[in-house]
Amino acid sequence: MLVVVAQLLAGAATTLGLLLTAKVLARVFNGPGNPAQLRAALPLLLLLCAVYLLRIAMDALTSIARVRLAPRVHRVAEEQLFEVSLQVPLESFDDPAFYDRLHRAKDRGVMHMESATACLVEVLSALLAVAGASLAVFLLHPLLLPVLLLALLPDGWAALKAAGLQYAAMPTTIALTRQTQMMAELATEREAAPEIRANQAQDYVLAEYRRSATELERHLVRQGMAETRSTTLGRLLSGLGLIGTFVALGVMLDERWLDLAAAGTAVIAIRSASAALARLMLVARELFEKALYISDYREFIEQLELQRGPAAGVEAPQAPGQIELEQVSFGYPGAQGLALQEISLTIQAGETIALVGENGSGKTTLAKLIAGLYRPSAGRISWSGVDLRAMAPESLADRVAMVLQEPVRWPRNARDNVRLGRHDRPDPGEHDLRRAARDAGASEVIDRLPRRWDTLLSRHFLGGQDLSGGQWQRLAVARGLYRDAPLVIWDEPTSSLDAKAEQAVYESLRKLAQQRTVILITHRLASIRKAHRIFFLERGVLIEQGSHDELLQANGRYAELYRLQTRLYGEADGGGADMIG
Repeated sequence: MLVVVAQLLAGAATTLGLLLTAKVLARVFNGPGNPAQLRAALPLLLLLCAVYLLRIAMDALTSIARVRLAPRVHRVAEEQLFEVSLQVPLESFDDPAFYDRLHRAKDRGVMHMESATACLVEVLSALLAVAGASLAVFLLHPLLLPVLLLALLPDGWAALKAAGLQYAAMPTTIALTRQTQMMAELATEREAAPEIRANQAQDYVLAEYRRSATELERHLVRQGMAETRSTTLGRLLSGLGLIGTFVALGVMLDERWLDLAAAGTAVIAIRSASAALARLMLVARELFEKALYISDYREFIEQLELQRGPAAGVEAPQAPGQIELEQVSFGYPGAQGLALQEISLTIQAGETIALVGENGSGKTTLAKLIAGLYRPSAGRISWSGVDLRAMAPESLADRVAMVLQEPVRWPRNARDNVRLGRHDRPDPGEHDLRRAARDAGASEVIDRLPRRWDTLLSRHFLGGQDLSGGQWQRLAVARGLYRDAPLVIWDEPTSSLDAKAEQAVYESLRKLAQQRTVILITHRLASIRKAHRIFFLERGVLIEQGSHDELLQANGRYAELYRLQTRLYGEADGGGADMIG
């Protein structure tokens, strides 16, 4: 509201200033060299100065309002995007089209929404400046206004045409930009640097960057050339029209339709209107372009709202009880074929079961379905007879603790990296926090850090500390222990640990298994020999299930793989790190 009032006053000041200029020039031209005439013009001149000071003050007030408004718009828009993106189903992130739209909304929509705020203010300012100058031209002589508008409108058409061309090219621009940025990140990120140098892949990375960057460059050149053609045509037509306007002004002066003072003011008004209209067209083009991106942003937000899981539902059981899968199938968005096909199994309350199979067999996908992170494409999953689809998402997630093979490396201190397992959990004196770290073998890691629990775990910030893969894994295990949920899913939790740390982790898991349902995903078959049941998957199909002894007697794929590992690692049937003692 403040911006509107300030700009209305600025527009009125423009009109009044031009009319006062005409009166001052009339006084000067009607009595050249006459001191009395000059003194008579002095009050008008002082009033003219006051009007222009008012204009300057209103512009300054507008700038202050814009400075305060734009950052707030950016924060609110970004927060809204993050709020809905954090709530969409997990399978959305496996859809490349979703990723493109998400990054388009994040990198373009939010950015343009902030700058569109400034553009709106500029458009209002330029529009009122054009209106003020046009009104002054009309008051000087009505015929000048249509001639002026006909001269300047082609430039506006060209600006909008160029914005449309840029928007039409934007999907290709975003896709090529993402490809280029991916290679740029590989070339500059610390994590990739050792392997690139060890494999002597510098030339490959540079060549791939050059290929995608060159394609992006060619695309931008084609787009820029098309914009330049339309802009040049518009400016040419506007230039010719402006020349015609000045010719018309000369004819009107020659025919004495205007006096010299009015003609002089008209020239000033025309130049003012031309400059304001040129600024209006430039900013309007930017605003039009930004409005298209903001429209994409709004449409994407609305789509995310539709994809969000149900906000309400029945309360999930305090413990999962009997978990039953009936003919469950699942396929990732855009993928050919199914990741899981017609899986039927039952997990009894308090059981420790293992999901095994070769890479790509669907173990992790199945675990995420059981946890409610994915929704089945077909079939039904129930806890204690209640369909997971009917459960409130928050209460369902509250019952699950999941330690993934590649956990998030939170750029926070060590304390937060463990507490994020359940960040709102009351823990006076941090007794539960320290016990989880001790049981996971993470206390040794923390004790060696410069500031122990307060050490920032990120090299991206001054004073930060990085950890090895095994150390990050220990913190992830501690995070899972701290979460303390009735259903525990561990996906290769010890893949980066040494034998001593692995033994400590499995000892903690033994304690957990006494009161919880545990699902373990592992390639090390020696560590699951005493699991209640083992489910062997192959290419998304459940082909074997039973205890360790039953599967060995069946002499199927599990027995074949177990004997192969025994020969490779020398793990006899009585040795190794059993999960359950």
